[in-house]
Amino acid sequence: MLFVVFTLIVFIPLMPLALLKWLVPFTGWQALCNRWLDWLASHWMDANARHQQIILPTQLEVEGMSNLSVAEWYMMIANHQSWVDILVLLRFFNRRIPYLKFFLKQSLIWVPLLGLAWWALEFPFMRRYTKAEIARNPELKGKDIEKTRQACEKFRHNPVTIINFLEGTRFTPAKYTQQKSIYRHLLMPKAGGLAFTLAAMNGQLHSLLDVTIYYPEGRPSYWDYACGRVRRICVDVRERPIPEDMLGNYGDDNEFRERFQGWVNQIWQEKDALLDKMNSSH
Repeated sequence: MLFVVFTLIVFIPLMPLALLKWLVPFTGWQALCNRWLDWLASHWMDANARHQQIILPTQLEVEGMSNLSVAEWYMMIANHQSWVDILVLLRFFNRRIPYLKFFLKQSLIWVPLLGLAWWALEFPFMRRYTKAEIARNPELKGKDIEKTRQACEKFRHNPVTIINFLEGTRFTPAKYTQQKSIYRHLLMPKAGGLAFTLAAMNGQLHSLLDVTIYYPEGRPSYWDYACGRVRRICVDVRERPIPEDMLGNYGDDNEFRERFQGWVNQIWQEKDALLDKMNSSH
C-alpha cells in the first residue's frame, strides 16, 4: 500500500516536469529537467527503501563493495530470478551510484502510473523482433539496435547506471531445461545487447558492476517479499574494468563477436561458480 502512496506522491510533480521537458526541445534545458526527474525518482526510491527496512524483516547481506561514485557512468549486469531482483538493486544502490536505467519491454509502457513514469524518466522501451517478423518485413532488421543507440545518446549527458539482465528473462526450471544451459544456476547469457550498449556509449562506460543475487530460502515472488516472507538476500558486487577491445561492431565483425562472447561467458562461469559456493554455504 505504501508503495502505491509514494508512487502517487512522486507522480504528481513528475508528469508536468516531463511535459515541460518535451515541449522545450533544447539540449541544455532537457538535461536540467532530466537531473530534476532523476532527483524525484531517487527520493521515491529512498522512501520505498526506508519503508522496506522498517516494515519488512528482510536483511540484505552485501559483499564486495568498492569505491563507487554518483558522478560516474556505470554498466551493470546481474542474474535474474524474480521481480524482487529489481527491488533489491533499487533498494541497495540508490545514491551510491547514478540513477538506474533499465531497458524495458515495449508492453510495460501500459503498466498503470509506472509506465508513464518510466517514459518520463527516459527508460528505453524495446521491442525484440523475431526472425519470422524480420523475414516478413526486412525493414525491421536493425530497428532494435537503432533504438539502443538512440537511448544511449540520451544517457551521455548525465551520469547514469545502465542495467542489463544478460539472461534476457527470469530464470525458471522450465526455461533452463528448454535452453539446455551449460551453467548450473543460470540461463545462457545474451551478449548482443551489452555489446551494442557499450559501443553506443563510445567508451563513456568505464566500469562494469557485476552483481550476483542469491536467495538462501529459494527464489521468491514479489508477493513473498511484500508479505515479509523473505528473511535474507545475499548480494555480491564486483567492479570490473571494461577493456577497450570490448568496444566494436558486434553485428558485422565475426572475430569481435566471438571475442566478446568469450569475455561474457568467462564472467558467467565465475558467477555460476559463485552461486554454487553460496548455495553450498547456505
